[in-house]
Amino acid sequence: MADQEMDSMNKPSNGEVEKQNGSADKKDGGESDSGSVSLKREVGLIGGVALIVGSMIGSGIFVSPKGILRKTESVGMSFIIWLLCAVLSISGALSYAELGTIIPKSGGEYAYLLEAFGPLPAFIFAWTYTIMIKPSIVSIISLIFGTYVVEALGLGDCTPEETTMAIKLFAIVCILLLTFVNCWSVKAANSVQIFFTAAKLLALVIIALIGFVRLGQGHTEYLQSDIAFTGSSTSVFSYSIAFYQGLWAYESWNQLNFATEELINPAKNLPRAIMIGVPLVALVYLTCNVAYFTVLSPEELLASPAVAVDFANRTLGVMAWIIPFFVCCSTFGAANGTLFAAGRIPFAAAREGHMLQILSFVHVQRFTPFVSVILTSSMAILMLLPGDFDSLVNYFSFAAWVFYGGTVLSLLVLRFTRPDLERPFKVPIICPIIFVLASIYLIIAPIIEEPSFAFFYAGLFILSGLIFYFPFVHFKIHLKCMDPVTLFLQKLFKVAPTAGYKASSD
Repeated sequence: MADQEMDSMNKPSNGEVEKQNGSADKKDGGESDSGSVSLKREVGLIGGVALIVGSMIGSGIFVSPKGILRKTESVGMSFIIWLLCAVLSISGALSYAELGTIIPKSGGEYAYLLEAFGPLPAFIFAWTYTIMIKPSIVSIISLIFGTYVVEALGLGDCTPEETTMAIKLFAIVCILLLTFVNCWSVKAANSVQIFFTAAKLLALVIIALIGFVRLGQGHTEYLQSDIAFTGSSTSVFSYSIAFYQGLWAYESWNQLNFATEELINPAKNLPRAIMIGVPLVALVYLTCNVAYFTVLSPEELLASPAVAVDFANRTLGVMAWIIPFFVCCSTFGAANGTLFAAGRIPFAAAREGHMLQILSFVHVQRFTPFVSVILTSSMAILMLLPGDFDSLVNYFSFAAWVFYGGTVLSLLVLRFTRPDLERPFKVPIICPIIFVLASIYLIIAPIIEEPSFAFFYAGLFILSGLIFYFPFVHFKIHLKCMDPVTLFLQKLFKVAPTAGYKASSD
């Protein structure tokens, strides 16, 4: 933006937008002395745990255990993969807990990569996640939500075209509802997350209790040690695909790091929420997998399109409908948590001058990253049009682990380059080392096991961010034609620059 306009936008006396900031406690966010606004700290420990648990538990545990069993080829090895995925997720989450306490900024990996390695890796991360990965995950979860709503309403008997259209319409409704909630207030989004987290945990507790009853009745034929590992796959690289299946179910263990600036007392609550949330999910997942095999044989599980639904049909009788209902709750809550976190990535990047200025602005009354949330949800809706996103996730799974591994590597780098940083929480050094080594395996092994142009295309997309990085970030080229657009959008959405916003120096 031009100097005069940018200066005037950052002054308290600027226009109607800046006059509507309202009062807020400075320590909790709101309006600052300079007239800018900031995010408010409204997420407590329970809300933080709900964000982690509610985002992690989506559709994976209800429908995807067969993906791990298919690649491991035995019940015993499938349990080993579930357990190792839990260990890997906990190691990564604890490493992120340290990063979140020494760099208490929203944006997750973006903030940490920026601090340790500079603007280029941080920009590439923000580019990839903002444009493709996070919106696609919101789309996938919303499509699963739409699928179960259609089944619950009995619309599955329509023609395939009508069913597909109905699924997409319900998915769009899901995204629009969550966009409204996340734009309205952080507290509202947090309340939705807590409620739906409780609902999905209830569903998993029901499955686990049935499993314990079945174990007590002696239904352990598929869990006995002498047959559990029979026929296990001997291909080392095939297990990488099994890891991807399991890690998809554990995905989002890092969600709370995207909203550090909205967390009350992050130095204490971030590590606590992670140490409660991630092990809780791991325990629930392992227990539910045991329950599945007390009812379904490995062959039946592999043939099942929705493991939890078949499990309910075999055990709950006329009450089997509650599992599809709870899957709807689970996916709705997971989509809410993902959208909440996804909106913070472009917000954090734009605040550093790495994306369009308007994305870093906060609503002057709601104190939410209004425009960033709308951008993410709009892209998620556009991604619903093609329809099939399972392949999209596979294309970018390895890319996600490039960033995960790079982020935890930044922790090791900061241990040596910034030993003076105050560390309220310090993870044992073995955790980040294990995580980085596992990330290298997860990046290389799938390419060896199943070579595909998909990985090449994904790499090209990631590198395409350089087209924007060098002119607009590195050389700071400013398009003055965007100034009136930014001003118009600021007035339209009633948003203002945030505290810490870095204006263009043009």
